[in-house]
Amino acid sequence: MNRRRGLLASTLLCAAAYAVSPGAQAPGPPPAAGSLRWFKGNTHTHTLNSDGDSTPDEVVRWYRDNRYHFLVLTDHNYLTEITALNALHGADDKFLVIRGEEVSSSFEGKPLHINGLDPSRLVQAQTGGTSVADVLQKNVDAIRLADGVPHINHPNFGWAVAADDLAALRNNKLFEVYNGHPMVNNLGGNGRPGLEQMWDTLLSRGILLYGLATDDAHEFKKLDNLQSSRPGMGWVVVRAARLEARAILGALERGDFYASTGVELSDYQVAEGRITIKVKPVAWAGYRIAFIGKGGTVLEEIEGPDATYQIKGSEGYVRAKITESDGNMAWTQPVTVSR
Repeated sequence: MNRRRGLLASTLLCAAAYAVSPGAQAPGPPPAAGSLRWFKGNTHTHTLNSDGDSTPDEVVRWYRDNRYHFLVLTDHNYLTEITALNALHGADDKFLVIRGEEVSSSFEGKPLHINGLDPSRLVQAQTGGTSVADVLQKNVDAIRLADGVPHINHPNFGWAVAADDLAALRNNKLFEVYNGHPMVNNLGGNGRPGLEQMWDTLLSRGILLYGLATDDAHEFKKLDNLQSSRPGMGWVVVRAARLEARAILGALERGDFYASTGVELSDYQVAEGRITIKVKPVAWAGYRIAFIGKGGTVLEEIEGPDATYQIKGSEGYVRAKITESDGNMAWTQPVTVSR
């Protein structure tokens, strides 16, 4: 799962008729496609400053050594200082540490966790509220007031956050469609939907959310324990003009990224009414590429590492899920279909 991930060579081009809707808080229009690069990173990680088992230096070193380009440190209700870490590990266009915080609250015993990416100050968790959605909204608002970018973490952890709760939120564009922690119920259960099903429910209702994969790593000293919350489980690959915090976050809020647990794309384009995906294949693996639309309907499924889908105009949205034969996956962001 930790094999080297190269940069994508292609650009993502959106045709006028079929476009990815921009995030509400994206800072200005996207840069010209020819100026963009792809950066691998993780937006959810813990250190000894909350409930992790390793120092910030040890955590950052793991991601740098494993060829990530950026890392957000997100300790619970704690803003870990990153200046010294970037002085030691950071390098222009090679590696960047971004400040962050997992704003952790609750409602009637349900854990409500929202990451604040690059806030200007510590965000005080908001605990008072009338419902799950109300408490989530208060914390989203608090993160925005601190100039941070929110993303909703592991909705099924503690079976805390339902699709209706996410539907009620304003000013949030990101949620975790995959979280690598062993206790987060990605696939659903107990009569509750999995996170992909939840995603399709919201998209089908016209609520645009972009899906992140994260590892939510806590345990860097138990890498051989498959039941540990270890690093390297999930990440995003972001298309941005430069390796800088606000450029990365702007791309996330525009949906200019894909999420992965191990599948690497060599090409992804949306142009002239077509979505084209090419996987960088592993020699021993097989691939299945599914294009998914309104209601979670599988519009087309193609065996092999290359696929093109012709948009018809009635899908509502189109997203792709790539499955590798050993279980690794990748998800592209929804393309909103409009004429």
